[in-house]
Amino acid sequence: MALGLDNLQSIPQTRSQGYATFTLSKLSPMAKQMSIIPFTGKLGHLIGYKRNGKYFLRSMPESVRQTAATRRASRRFGIASRKGAFIRHAFHSNLDIHCDGGHINRLNRILIAAGDHHAAITGFRFNQHTGVDRFFTVAPRLFSNGILNIPAQTIVGYQGIVALEVKVIATRIDFISCQVVGSETVTLMLDPDTTFEESNVSLDVPAAGTLVVVFQVRAMYKDGPSGNRQYMAADIIAVAAPQVPKYANKRPFPKLRILPFKLAWPHAYPSVIQLE
Repeated sequence: MALGLDNLQSIPQTRSQGYATFTLSKLSPMAKQMSIIPFTGKLGHLIGYKRNGKYFLRSMPESVRQTAATRRASRRFGIASRKGAFIRHAFHSNLDIHCDGGHINRLNRILIAAGDHHAAITGFRFNQHTGVDRFFTVAPRLFSNGILNIPAQTIVGYQGIVALEVKVIATRIDFISCQVVGSETVTLMLDPDTTFEESNVSLDVPAAGTLVVVFQVRAMYKDGPSGNRQYMAADIIAVAAPQVPKYANKRPFPKLRILPFKLAWPHAYPSVIQLE
């Protein structure tokens, strides 16, 4: 069944096809799924998808006309979507916060514009409502030797918060083969009522690939972590490209050998001046 505008009437109506129940509206060609078990993906000529926590249906187009520009745009979108899904899955098991509903599209937009410039994802928030800067006024810094420096500062405190859980997630990613080649997590518990002293966290992830560092902060009550999205943050704070060895392609030259120098005297007895 095609869900075109020709099939819609002036008032909303509800239809059922056994596997799903959906609502049609003249103002929008989208159909809202009302079944107990909603679905996403392709089902016959229908496509189910999720947006802002709700499930909808739309019909597949009968034909698609693509120009060279639209094909290139579609190719870039596909590459960025696969790369974004790979990045999210690389950190999914270690993240302890709930991501916002639009984080997938936000990450894809950054990757489409960035291309192969992976450092562009620095500053991305898995929870767009709260960033690390809500708790740390001075941002952490990653040095080239793999040390994450958290500068000394006064941590911003909030009523009822007794501690801050800081979790550093360092993951080494090979974007060429789409593999996670190494990962390490470090967890710190901080007292927001005291001045935080400088801390250096060693992130030892020895492998080839791009190092992506996520800094996660959760506010803790006496009975556990806060479920308020305003008190949880997880930001990508650093992206370090793999180090290329210097002079790796330099052509070696043969070492010069210095020959001993012998002075040739014009006379048999150099100490005596001979007259010719």
